[in-house]
Amino acid sequence: GPLVAAVTGMPAGRLTDRFGAQRMTLLGLLAMTAGAVVLSLTPASLGVLGYVTPLAVVTAGYAVFQTANNTAVMADVGPGRRGVVSGMLGLSRNLGLVSGASLMGAVFAHGSATADIASAPAGAVAAGMRFTFLVAAVLILLALAAVAAAGRVSGRPDPAGDGTAARPGRGGWRRGW
Repeated sequence: GPLVAAVTGMPAGRLTDRFGAQRMTLLGLLAMTAGAVVLSLTPASLGVLGYVTPLAVVTAGYAVFQTANNTAVMADVGPGRRGVVSGMLGLSRNLGLVSGASLMGAVFAHGSATADIASAPAGAVAAGMRFTFLVAAVLILLALAAVAAAGRVSGRPDPAGDGTAARPGRGGWRRGW
């Protein structure tokens, strides 16, 4: 996961600059949904590769989503407020990570339908994982719907959505790639 996120980070930033935060947020959420759905349906007979490949898709989608989301959140923040907003963004992500991991742990326990997960049979663990990723896919689809609806009603332009976001370069500011 961390390796995929590290490799995806730079291209995700370039794609967000080129195609806009709204589109890349949607693309990231779609990739995360696809990976979670595949993880919920993949048979155990595919082994480690059947788990790692869709997990890489989820991780890459998350990297794209996070880059685009950071761009959208920070787009209208003035220089005097960037530190505070960036700190709040980090805090909200960490709170979501901690509470989400706890919630999904409870979902896994429910999906595995066993009282003692340490001595649970492999089939119960697999059922718990499938159920957990199915719930994750549904939650990501809800986020996807919220982002799509917000994009239709916001009325403001997508940050860097026209592919001409100004960036520093040699000799001052330039437009485009």
